[in-house]
Amino acid sequence: MAISQAMCTSFKTELLNGIHAFGTTVARGGTTADTFNLALYTSSASLGAATTAYTTSNEVSGTGYTAKGGALTTVAPTSSGTTAFTDFNNLTFSTATITARGAMIFNDTQSGDPAVAILDFGADKTSTAGDFTIVFPTADSSNAIIRIA
Repeated sequence: MAISQAMCTSFKTELLNGIHAFGTTVARGGTTADTFNLALYTSSASLGAATTAYTTSNEVSGTGYTAKGGALTTVAPTSSGTTAFTDFNNLTFSTATITARGAMIFNDTQSGDPAVAILDFGADKTSTAGDFTIVFPTADSSNAIIRIA
């Protein structure tokens, strides 16, 4: 089993089909944007580019963490030069006692909870009755977690 950092292949196709809506308001009928979550996984998880949807298999469990993880706050999509991008604000699981090797960002609004991206932490990360924080990169065309160049 392994976690491989990747933007999910299914997400790329779903973008072209208009499945995912980032931002605060979208043209799709004037509805609000979708809710994206981040779920944490153990080193036993098998996640990567071929992952298509949220799964409970090998999701972490422990104090301060619930299934499906936490809701992300989206940074409004924008562009710089020829690159469009969006990002998320940092996410903290407070007073958590958990160990995680990676994470999945997924769309909690759409049917089937489609996967967006897999994050590999490189090693197990642990918190004991403390904050477990996911720090996202700078929201710019070179660093944002989701970039289309």
